[in-house]
Parts: sequence; C-alpha cells; structure tokens
Amino acid sequence: MLHVALWEPEIPPNTGNIARLCAATGTRLHLIGRLGFRLDDRSLRRAGLDYWEAVDLVRHITFEEFERLFVSTRLVGATDDTPLPGDRTNREAKPAVPLVPGATGQGRIGCPPRIWCVETSGERLYTQARFHDGDCLLFGSESRGLPPGVREKYAPTLIGIPMPTRKVRSLNLATAVGIVLYEALRQLHNW
Repeated sequence: MLHVALWEPEIPPNTGNIARLCAATGTRLHLIGRLGFRLDDRSLRRAGLDYWEAVDLVRHITFEEFERLFVSTRLVGATDDTPLPGDRTNREAKPAVPLVPGATGQGRIGCPPRIWCVETSGERLYTQARFHDGDCLLFGSESRGLPPGVREKYAPTLIGIPMPTRKVRSLNLATAVGIVLYEALRQLHNW
C-alpha cells in the first residue's frame, strides 16, 4: 500500500479530489496539521462525491505525530544503507514488520518505506525515484509548500515534477498528487 500525506492543505476541492484518487487506488490518505477547512466542509464533500466512505483516512494533528507513526513502526533490522533491488551488493535480507499499520512491507526487502517529499524545488525528477510498497508521498500546502525544515530533513528523497515552460510557479496540488501517485503505482504493478 502506498500513502499520500498532505501537509496543511488549504483548498477543500483539492483535498476532495485527492481523497477520491486515494479511494480509487487503495492509497491511504494522511492529513497533517492545521487544515484550511473543516472535514465536514460542503465543498470538500462535493469534490470527493460519495466516495468518502471508501477513503482510508488518517488525521495527524502535528507533523511530529505523523513522523512518529512512521518511525515507531519502522521495519525491524532495516538501515538506510540497505540496498535496493538491483543493487550489485549481496546482503542478506532481515525479517521485517510493516512500517505503517496496513502496509505489507513487501517493498525493498528489509528496508523501511520512505517519505518522498514532492516539491516544486525538487531537482531530482519524480520519474527518477524508485518507489516501493509502503512508501509515502508527502505534499505541502497549496500556498507555502513544505516547511524548510522538512525539506532539509528529507533532502535525499526530495523530488519534483518538471515544468518545462517555467511560466507557472507550481501545479495544482491534486494534479501533482495524481502524476506522482500513478508513477509510483506504475512501478509497483509493472504497468
């Protein structure tokens, strides 16, 4: 299972569209921090249509709470230097438990799923990332993006979506989530 996390989303229709996307793909949705709307907001419900019951939604009051969920349930025996499939090293895989409740832990053998930060400033393209089961795609708020401290902490997994004309500052949040989520799903399912 993949995870999509939204840091302080502000626009109800964006979150509603992302929730609908998550329901359609079996992706868990995490909402983090102060929201720019109420979860019972009419426009949020309208954007998600009648799919809200199918959304696997987890609400986190702080980023630290969200992070603790991932850190406290990391895969046993995994280290940051554990090789990815295709690496030319030949290390023995260690037993694993899921990173997040509901994750299968069948991504990188013996490795914890990662938090991928998707930002306009990400120099590494999302198509260059190698996604694995249990990974989380983290997106910032529509007007501010992710906090600088989060971008710095997760710099090795900071990725971006190219905008060749450079005539716009950023893509719509729901559009960006759809682009990256479907690339991750394509990789996981060999589509």
